[in-house]
Amino acid sequence: MSTELVIPGLPCRDLDDVLPFYTALGFEVTYRQQRPNPFASVQRGGIYLHFFAVEGFNPADSMGSVVIVVADTEVLHAAFAAGLRAEFGKVPVSGIPRMTRPRRKQGMSAGFSVVDPGGNWLRISGRTGDEAAPESGLGKAVEAAARQADARGDVTAAVRVLENALARHADAPPADRLPALVYLAELRVRVGESPAELLEQIDALELTPADREALASDLAALAELRGERKSHDTGDSVDRWTTSGER
Repeated sequence: MSTELVIPGLPCRDLDDVLPFYTALGFEVTYRQQRPNPFASVQRGGIYLHFFAVEGFNPADSMGSVVIVVADTEVLHAAFAAGLRAEFGKVPVSGIPRMTRPRRKQGMSAGFSVVDPGGNWLRISGRTGDEAAPESGLGKAVEAAARQADARGDVTAAVRVLENALARHADAPPADRLPALVYLAELRVRVGESPAELLEQIDALELTPADREALASDLAALAELRGERKSHDTGDSVDRWTTSGER
């Protein structure tokens, strides 16, 4: 067994930007110093990360990126989401920081991404790539869009992929259309646009009980989107993060 250990060092504007976020994710702050230079380290299980603060640093310009391979991306995502809700009242889906949902990406294993308050990308991937590939045209489009938006950060390209696919497969069954519409709504929110029209299309879909069971994760994401939109419209949400913007 290899004894090597690689620990990435990631930039941030201020340690107080990133450390509360990581403790919400379940990390422990194992070290912190302010002099001679601001530096901190965190750990969660076998995930070790180091941070250094840079005066005048803009998180939107960060190129920091780390690949983290785990046994079960769904379990880790659920734990991260629960911690964020408990600490901040929501799971951020737009701006910086944000977290995507676990999903397959074209040519890649299933996984999700976390963009921390320093603008650094944590790319969470499963150990195996043997997940069943989608057979429907819309299912393949969702994978292609996920590669663009969740892996590359190109939301515009992902929106174009989904819009074209939904138009091309207008007669697809409701169970095929729902994941694509939910993801497109999520991307609209991510860029600060209203998903109202998409939510109306989703509400018009006639899903069977079996469909609802199979699409439970998409329906849960839909409920989260509705909650975030309501908070945004009423001004009830309190943004405790200090950074914003897209990479």
